[in-house]
Amino acid sequence: MRVLIAPDSFGDTLSAVAACAAIARGWSAARPDDDVHSAPQSDGGPGFVDVLASRFGERRTAVVSGPLGAEVTADWLYDDRSVSPTAYIECAQACGLHQLGGRPTPRTALAADTTGVGQLVGAAVDAGARTVVIGLGGSATTDGGRGLMEALGGPDAAARRLAGVTLVAASDVENPLLGDLGAAVVFGPQKGADAETVHRLEERMGQWARVLAGVAGRDVTVEAGAGAAGGLGAALLALGASRVSGATVVAEATDRVADVAAADLVITGEGRFDTQTLRGKVVAALNDAAGAAGIPTLVFAGQVTLPAGDITAAGIAGAHAIVDVAGSVEVAMADADNQLSRLAEQVAAAWGGNEVATHAV
Repeated sequence: MRVLIAPDSFGDTLSAVAACAAIARGWSAARPDDDVHSAPQSDGGPGFVDVLASRFGERRTAVVSGPLGAEVTADWLYDDRSVSPTAYIECAQACGLHQLGGRPTPRTALAADTTGVGQLVGAAVDAGARTVVIGLGGSATTDGGRGLMEALGGPDAAARRLAGVTLVAASDVENPLLGDLGAAVVFGPQKGADAETVHRLEERMGQWARVLAGVAGRDVTVEAGAGAAGGLGAALLALGASRVSGATVVAEATDRVADVAAADLVITGEGRFDTQTLRGKVVAALNDAAGAAGIPTLVFAGQVTLPAGDITAAGIAGAHAIVDVAGSVEVAMADADNQLSRLAEQVAAAWGGNEVATHAV
């Protein structure tokens, strides 16, 4: 049996690449004769570059400004297989929450910027990239992409510098820049912003929106994805970017259709399998593709909170939680690699292809 292992990252505990390795190790321990193929996935957030680099391209490294100004080392990917070389950049490498050096606070929510992302874009263009794909997600910033534009010389200079470059904003976030569904209100609290700070961020981005409109010649704030990565999406849209689902970018770049078609079983997963999962996330995309091909899908997750009826209705053959083998959330997170491998081994040992969806908490 050919098994395709294609998870997203498991939050902050396991990258998609590490999750693939853990699942493959456990599955093969119980079913050594199966042909296991690993294809880690991403929606454009943390792990975007690692996932793509596991399949193609040249990984490059740059020292750039982190979210609070201290230098950080960021990887990006250069792919010159076509006549139009493509760079893949992960904004979290330069301005991610994990780069703060501690818990986010109102101070960091106000101070964090996207300067490092602009430096990565500049490095990619200087290296010859004619298409630049920026994965949006996991950022500590709510600056509307001002730092990116300033790193490229300012709004007008950035527009001139990128005039001949195809920009792609890789994100599944559809939020606008401003308002009740905007970057500050919806995502600011996750980045340390209290109510007062959210208000200040909203005001600041409202003023910045006028600059973006001048660059774009239209109001980009209302466009889908403008609020992604703290408004970095809006700056990219103003510079001519198109927004594409991050999961779709990975799927197309890694030929996921062929991977699924060649499989007899698809295993995917993420940190928390809940009601949000089925709304366009990586796991849902894999399940849809497998279902269309008549191939069963298993989901492994840190926790499974989606009701059993919803799992069955989605056509998922089984959903299994690491906490069930670990015994607690604390152990599941502290020892995620080993516990995920144990879970995969247990499920593989019992696999007969006729499982029904299971519910775990």
